[in-house]
Amino acid sequence: MKNDQLTFWSITLKTAVVHTVTYFLVGMLAFFVIDYSTQYAETSLRLLMRQTTEPLVIAGPLFQPIRGALFGIAFYLLRETFFNKKNGWLIAWAVLLIIGILTPFGPAPGSIEGLIFTTLPLSAHLTGQIEIYAQSFLLSVVTFYWINHPEKKWLSWVLGIVFFLALLFPTMGLLFG
Repeated sequence: MKNDQLTFWSITLKTAVVHTVTYFLVGMLAFFVIDYSTQYAETSLRLLMRQTTEPLVIAGPLFQPIRGALFGIAFYLLRETFFNKKNGWLIAWAVLLIIGILTPFGPAPGSIEGLIFTTLPLSAHLTGQIEIYAQSFLLSVVTFYWINHPEKKWLSWVLGIVFFLALLFPTMGLLFG
């Protein structure tokens, strides 16, 4: 990878797009497979999570470009390790798993702190973990590939279209739902 391609804007924007797309696609799949509507209404998660019909939850994908840009800033700071190594995607994923999922600073469900300091049952901690691991994996792999293969214009088009749709659908749901 040429270092002149590892620019702040390239990494930040591509990571924001990939995060939004993977968040939306994996989230939609998990929404139906895990049945979040029931999980958030009928289990102990109802005390922690907003109901899936609330406008702020519907608007969730609209906030993901911001989160993705923050991931992109972190990826940029670690660009030599993440994008200049053969298995950089694996290093990025390990960092996301260790810092973002297993050991965040707050007691998030599924984290070590969450297991220790919350009263949620183990089942509530495990709900959604497959989604979180899958999305962070896809974020790492797709971002690594896209940044290391800027000549793949088809990928830019596909991700751009899905990014647009991931923002359009919740907007339409809020406006017309």
